[in-house]
Amino acid sequence: MAELTHFYEKFQPDHYDIYLDINREKKQFSGRSTINGHAKQQSISIHQKFLKIQAVQADGKAVPFKIDDQNEAIQIELSKTGDTTITIDFSAKLTDTMMGIYPSYYEVDGVKKQIIGTQFETTAARQAFPCVDEPEAKATFNLAVKYDEHDGETIISNMPEVKTENGVHYFDTTMRMSTYLIAFGFGELQSKQTTTKSGVRVGVFATKAHKTDELDFALDIAKRSIEFYEDFYQTPYPLPHSWQLALPDFSAGAMENWGLVTYREAYLLLDPKNTSFEMKQLVATVIAHELAHQWFGDLVTMKWWDDLWLNESFANMMEYVAIDAIEPDWHIWEVFQTSDVPAALQRDATDGVQPVHVQVENPAEIDSIFDAAIVYAKGARMLVMARALVGDAALRKGLKNYFAAHKFHNATGADLWSALGDASGMDVGAIMNSWLEQPGYPVVTAKVVDGKLTLTQQQFFIGESKDADRKWQIPLNSNYDQVPDIMADKAVTVGDYDQLREQNGKPFFLNAGNNSHFIIQYDETLMKDILGHVDQLDAISQLQILQDLRLLADGRQNSYANIVLLLPRFAGSHSNIVNAALYRVAGNLKKFVAPKSTEKHQLQAFFNQLSAAQLERLGWEPKSGESNNDQLTRPYILNAALYAENAAAIASAHSLFEANQSKLAALPAGIRVFVLINEVKNFGNKAVFNQLLDDYRKTADASYKQDICAALTSTTDSGLIAELITKFKDADTIKPQDLRAWFRGVLANEDGEQAAWDWIRANWQWLEDTVGGDMEFGTYITVISSVFHTSQRLAEFKAFFEPKIPTPGLTREIKMDISVIESRVALVNDEKDAVNQAVNQVVK
Repeated sequence: MAELTHFYEKFQPDHYDIYLDINREKKQFSGRSTINGHAKQQSISIHQKFLKIQAVQADGKAVPFKIDDQNEAIQIELSKTGDTTITIDFSAKLTDTMMGIYPSYYEVDGVKKQIIGTQFETTAARQAFPCVDEPEAKATFNLAVKYDEHDGETIISNMPEVKTENGVHYFDTTMRMSTYLIAFGFGELQSKQTTTKSGVRVGVFATKAHKTDELDFALDIAKRSIEFYEDFYQTPYPLPHSWQLALPDFSAGAMENWGLVTYREAYLLLDPKNTSFEMKQLVATVIAHELAHQWFGDLVTMKWWDDLWLNESFANMMEYVAIDAIEPDWHIWEVFQTSDVPAALQRDATDGVQPVHVQVENPAEIDSIFDAAIVYAKGARMLVMARALVGDAALRKGLKNYFAAHKFHNATGADLWSALGDASGMDVGAIMNSWLEQPGYPVVTAKVVDGKLTLTQQQFFIGESKDADRKWQIPLNSNYDQVPDIMADKAVTVGDYDQLREQNGKPFFLNAGNNSHFIIQYDETLMKDILGHVDQLDAISQLQILQDLRLLADGRQNSYANIVLLLPRFAGSHSNIVNAALYRVAGNLKKFVAPKSTEKHQLQAFFNQLSAAQLERLGWEPKSGESNNDQLTRPYILNAALYAENAAAIASAHSLFEANQSKLAALPAGIRVFVLINEVKNFGNKAVFNQLLDDYRKTADASYKQDICAALTSTTDSGLIAELITKFKDADTIKPQDLRAWFRGVLANEDGEQAAWDWIRANWQWLEDTVGGDMEFGTYITVISSVFHTSQRLAEFKAFFEPKIPTPGLTREIKMDISVIESRVALVNDEKDAVNQAVNQVVK
């Protein structure tokens, strides 16, 4: 199904009057879409999907039309070109797909309730009302909504409500905006509101299943984020209000609808008295991300979906810029280094990965380009490089000019580079296009050749690959001044190494700060020098060494056996980001051992050796006044100690469970998941299982729900695993938005892997019918590829998924994930003996 042309080329809307009449009881709605616009041709197309079209008029007269479901269109024949008013009457069903207009379900005091919300990105506005559903087709909108309303309900939308007449709620005219950013929600909502320094109303809305103080954190972060962006962008927030709405059912993490941002409850609401620091950081960055979009994506929108990175990459960078400014003590850029950076480096090393800027037309393919590791993480890293090159002063000046030139309209990547180039006096586009237009990234090899320090670049791959002889303009960020700022050639000779080493008085290092998107392969001379001074390196440099060595081992340019011998050097670090890198490597070693084998017992002993001293230092329970680093490090240590089956750790966790069994949600949020996992795995029984499952159904605390999911899916009891899997299709227990986490938990459990794999193969069509319409669907395949590491599983994966390669939106994912599993299987088969010998050597 390919759209032959963009509908906007034939008909250009200017203004919409949208009337909707929604009946929750009957799960249906009807409406009228009145579109003022300019017809460039007499034969025009208007988007619709799953709508029943009753009548079409042009300038008050009926006109011929036909429904083209293949292209999600109404084909309309006009009597003339030029300015015209199209009026379309329609009806449709409310569905539970979490796309278009849909209900969210929740309970208060055992009573089932629902609120209505919307999700229109990428191409689901056409499921709510007929429209030209393309980013470039910006228009103003007047929205009027009637619904089966009862006392105590609230309705909100992008703009303020101006009046209610005969049960119809009328909202103020929007700014010129794209259809995918329209939003509304209604039901029994509570809210808290405040006002920014510039007079913008800011509010947080949620169901009454939540305590009122769960809205406070988000309200504070939202207010301060908007104030920061108004200053940083030097461009006022363009709307009267900024509402944040938590939806009980929501497929993505959050959505930047202009003036009415929607969120999963987990990413907006939190208990101020018992939430981990890590979760506070996550919620804050999600809010800052969506509010960055209110300018970058909403005020100025990409012209077409191929420039999706313009929205997402930029918002992904700005979430860190904003939170770093308003909460500097959080050191939020460290989160970027432990989440976005490794995700981008891992994904971008597989041959066949999409570039950041990717051509796309088919609606099913549009959803598939929302690759978090590329469009979000790699794209953000690319923009971090650009920010470092031009500096904040030029960045802010360039953005101010960019917004001024394109506000209420659309832009391309070239427009952004032009604005930043004019502000900085640099040819930013020439440098950045090598990162934007090409997939992958380079490994820079640094070695001493005939006494000369020499650098070369070549594309880095994990797994089978075909080298396309690509090269990049690499910001090298060396700690030696003699190294050029940008490496544009395949090879660079810096100079006499001994002289350079003496002049600089420190080991040679590239990519200081780890902000450029490449990795480094140091030769033995250079690496020995670095490791000899490793204690003098900052935490990010230590993280970077472990990260690059791990990737090089995945790409067969190093060996995990070599890294095993280095890990104890880093085990005493008090830095959470060093521990993040350390335990990511250690976690990869689990692939080299079979369940219940001698090698696994040796690896557990190694984990104990790595974590025991830190466990003694940190203990189980958080201490008053402890550092953020310690709060963030403790989860890595507890997880390692439990994998090691450390007797003291198991006993401590069991004691905490018994002491809090009647109030498990009140366990300190930073350790709760480990207490629950330990109990289920080592002391679990049907009673504990039922207690946790009952808590899961009843609690509105999304963080506690996540902890219960992690615990229950770790059970070793085959009977309980089988019972869990019966809940996968029970939406009253596991909402479809949460199913992937439950599936992954069971699949990653060596005692549940077979059952989970059997379930998804038997229920693939049900899964596609239930969540196949959104951008999360393909990630079920990614999840499977992240777990499988044996030849047998590879063969089974290929047998099941290869026939599905032609499926629009899944083609790239399936091909890449086959490559991911193939490379991992080959690595394990080739290196398991050497890795296990190295572990044995260290443990002895």
